[in-house]
Amino acid sequence: MKYSWLFFLGSHDSFSYWVDEKSPVGPDQATAIKRLARISLVKKIMKKWSVTQNLTFKEQLEGGIRYFDLRVSSKPGEIGHEIYFIHGLFGIKVWDGLKEINTFLEQHPKEVVFLDFNHFYAMDDSHHFFLIDRIRSAFGSKLCSVECVEYVTLQYMWEKKHQVLIFYHYPLYQEYSFLWPGNKMPAPWANTTNVHKLLQFLETTLEERSRYGTFHVSQAILTPQVKTIARNLIRGLKNTLVHRNLPMILNWVKAQKPGVMGVNIITSDFVELVDFAATVIALNDLLLEEDESATKS
Repeated sequence: MKYSWLFFLGSHDSFSYWVDEKSPVGPDQATAIKRLARISLVKKIMKKWSVTQNLTFKEQLEGGIRYFDLRVSSKPGEIGHEIYFIHGLFGIKVWDGLKEINTFLEQHPKEVVFLDFNHFYAMDDSHHFFLIDRIRSAFGSKLCSVECVEYVTLQYMWEKKHQVLIFYHYPLYQEYSFLWPGNKMPAPWANTTNVHKLLQFLETTLEERSRYGTFHVSQAILTPQVKTIARNLIRGLKNTLVHRNLPMILNWVKAQKPGVMGVNIITSDFVELVDFAATVIALNDLLLEEDESATKS
């Protein structure tokens, strides 16, 4: 069964379960925010809007998450090339996250993950070389070389003993056989606070997805605007947008069908709040049953 046909569950800003209030505000933020953040209360409010997950990488993996949305940055002014996860505030070191994922894969040799490095901040080529070397050191022979997307099946990955696909949205991917170009993992973004507009956007982008040659991410996320944050400073992302809208998003997911033009990877915030995993497993089982029936007939 082709991976571009199967249904995988992902998390949005996967690493943001922990952010460091004591470190400087990240280079992904506007200058005005950096100035305001000198006030300690501002960082506490930022944390409420920067954290999009409650679960660690290990807990997400155990809960069925297989696609990870990763934004990374150096720390300006820090000596060396260390790279951190970032979403407004700095998260853990990328190396620590990669090791945690690799430990899970060692224990589950038939599991496969998609790591999508899609935003880079305060990084020149030397930082990228450092990060790419970390990726290679963490996963070694588990890394799947770039292939025609249609060749990537469960059987193919198991036979090759590959478990990790890395998508790298930066030109240096061309120099490494194990870095897939970012355009093989399109993830259209609705950029709305309205759940009805979001669901319409997800429908439209699924209808427009390429039949062949790429995977596809449906970002089932609502994005706060400046006025959303201003009106709900203390409540934060989870209590303002996520809690009340996730059930409607889950109902949309339940109505989907994997396959050539179907849903492939779906990401959301606070993935543990509703049982996405059970829904995804049920839909994949249906697809596999249909595939077996077609093979027999």
